[in-house]
Amino acid sequence: MNAVTAIPVTVLSGFLGSGKTTLLNRLLTENPHSAVIINEFGDTPVDPILLREHNIPLSILAGGCLCCQVIGSLSPLLKNLRMAWESKPDKPFARIFIEASGVANPEPVLDTLLRDRWLSARYRLEAMVATVSLADGAQTLTRFPEAQSQVAWADCLVLTHGDLATSAQRASLDHLLNRLAPGIPRLSALHGETENPVTATSARTSHDRPLTALSIPKHPFSSIIFQFEQPVVWPRLQPVLTALLTRFQEQLIRLKGVVYTTDDNKPLLVQAAHGRLYPPVYLPLSPEPDGRGRLVFITAGEIPDLPALLMGEYRGINRLYPETPA
Repeated sequence: MNAVTAIPVTVLSGFLGSGKTTLLNRLLTENPHSAVIINEFGDTPVDPILLREHNIPLSILAGGCLCCQVIGSLSPLLKNLRMAWESKPDKPFARIFIEASGVANPEPVLDTLLRDRWLSARYRLEAMVATVSLADGAQTLTRFPEAQSQVAWADCLVLTHGDLATSAQRASLDHLLNRLAPGIPRLSALHGETENPVTATSARTSHDRPLTALSIPKHPFSSIIFQFEQPVVWPRLQPVLTALLTRFQEQLIRLKGVVYTTDDNKPLLVQAAHGRLYPPVYLPLSPEPDGRGRLVFITAGEIPDLPALLMGEYRGINRLYPETPA
């Protein structure tokens, strides 16, 4: 009887805006024969747009996080991927990356991979990798137990945003990581450029270690999606977004999406986190663009009349979706 080939799996976690997708792009460049499962908290996934330059099998679990709403979808998806893999003589991928939502506790993902007997015989958990922002990590870890769980379960931590961090922020984060994840390897990354965290971890850390003080209450997060039916004037929209990020810095923790502008027919990637609007980047034009821009706001706590605030300042928004609680 032939031995069953176990497909290696790497799970990427990290809080909202900490650079998971940038790191994943880099890992796919180094490991092109891969499949990817992306979990996005909002109903409208954005990350697939950022990965389309890679010709890879890509699956989406949207509308919730892998630790609660959509965890039941992960097992059948992995089983379907495995059966598709076994049916083809030329194997379509050699490994799988799972990118968890930025608000997900990775423990249920780990539980699915290790406790399901059918899956554990056919998949091998290679590493749990968590991204942590050097600039915002200490504040995030102090405020959100979800971020603490991501760090505590990690085999390897990838420290991002070093170019934005002060020495005080670095010291504060170092103190917290020494308490939450002592002995876990740490790598530094700039724009996703780092040593491969999969190969950098010589042996996977035991996940039998107990976690204390990591009780995670019901998520306080909500998402709201704005859709732009027409191209926007970016110099007009940018100050509106900046003002919202400044005014609601505590509540508005993540902004991500693409818009089409009057200056260019290519989609413009818009990202913000922790009150910071990052410089926008034009993406390659997709083969069949629908011309509709979409911005996803993820909030922790209420922002009264967010739709009215944004629409009142910028009239190009013709449609919006209601808030989706966690």
